[in-house]
Amino acid sequence: MSHPDIWVVVLAGGVGSRFWPLSTPRRPKQLLPLVTDQPLLVDAVDRLRPLVDPSQILILTNASLVDAIAEVLPDVPRENLVAEPEPKGTAPALAWAALTIRARAGDSAVMISVHADWAVKDADGFRRTLRAAAAAAAKHESLLTVGVVPSRPDPGFGYIQPNGEIDPGVRRVARFIEKPDRARAEQMCRDGYLWNSGIFVWRVGDFLEEIRTHTPEVSPGLEARQVNEFFKAVRSITVDVGVLERSDRVIVVPGNFGWDDVGTWGALRRVRTVDANGNAMSGDAVAVDAKGNVVHAEGGQVVLYGVSDLAVVVRDGLVLVTTIDKSSDLKKLIESVPERLRERA
Repeated sequence: MSHPDIWVVVLAGGVGSRFWPLSTPRRPKQLLPLVTDQPLLVDAVDRLRPLVDPSQILILTNASLVDAIAEVLPDVPRENLVAEPEPKGTAPALAWAALTIRARAGDSAVMISVHADWAVKDADGFRRTLRAAAAAAAKHESLLTVGVVPSRPDPGFGYIQPNGEIDPGVRRVARFIEKPDRARAEQMCRDGYLWNSGIFVWRVGDFLEEIRTHTPEVSPGLEARQVNEFFKAVRSITVDVGVLERSDRVIVVPGNFGWDDVGTWGALRRVRTVDANGNAMSGDAVAVDAKGNVVHAEGGQVVLYGVSDLAVVVRDGLVLVTTIDKSSDLKKLIESVPERLRERA
C-alpha cells in the first residue's frame, strides 16, 4: 500500500565507468540490465511501487538521460525527471529535490533518498525498513540514515558507528567512517558498526533547516525558484560531508534486506544467480572447469576453460578480458585505450 506522505528521490546520474565497455555516456550503468533482465533503474523503481505512487517518485539525473529514462519509466511523470544542469554532488541534488517536494507537499512530507544502482534481495524487508525509518524520522524530527547490517568486512564501503538508543531499534549516530582498510573493517564489523548505505530519510523541512544552518556551500541556493538558478548558486559537496557530519540531529536504524552496491563487475558474483562453480554469466556463455568468473555477452559468444576469477565482457565485437580484482579500477584502463574504443555507444 502506498503512503501519501512519503516521497522517494532516486539518484540516477553518472556514467558508471567501472562497467565499461557495456556502460557509456549514452548508455550508463543505471540503464543496463546488470542484475535482472531489466535496467537497474527500473528494478529500483519497481521495488518502490508498493510504497509510493509513481507520481511521488523523483528521478535525479543528467540532462542527456532524461529521454531514455522517460522511455523505460513511462508512468513516472515527465516533470518528476529532474535534470541537473551540472554535477555538484549529492548535497545540492538532494536539496533541490527537497525544495521541489516542499513546493508540492509541504515541509512535513517525508523524503526517502535511494540510489539507482543497488541490488536488494528482500524487497519486502526493504520496504518495511523504509516505512519504519519514515515514521522514526518524523517522530524525532531528525535526519535518518539506514545502516545496513554488514554481511562481510568490506573495505569498499563507508561505515556508521551507532551511539545511544533513543527508541527501540533507533540510535543516534556517533560518527561516519570513510572506507577503511580490511583489518579495520573486520574490527568494525565485530564492534557492531553498520554499512553507510546511502539510504537517507527525513522530513523535507528538517533537512532544509539543517542545510540552512550547517551547509554554506548549498544554503545560498535555497531561495532559488528555477533549477538553473539554484545550481549556479551552490558549490559541490556530498550530503555526508556537507550535512550529516555537521548536524547533531542524525539517527540510524539498521537494515538487513540483502542490500548490495552494484559497483564493479566483481560485485555481480554476489547479486546474480551463479552456477555450481560460482560463475555469474549473462548471454551466450559456457564455462568448463572454470570458477568464480563473471561473463556478460552481448552480440557474441564466450567459452571459458580452466580459468578462474576473470571478468569477460563482450559487446558488439569489442571484448574486455581482465581479472575480478582489476575490474574495480577500469577508469585507469579507459584513460589508456584509444579514443575510438573509449566511448563506443
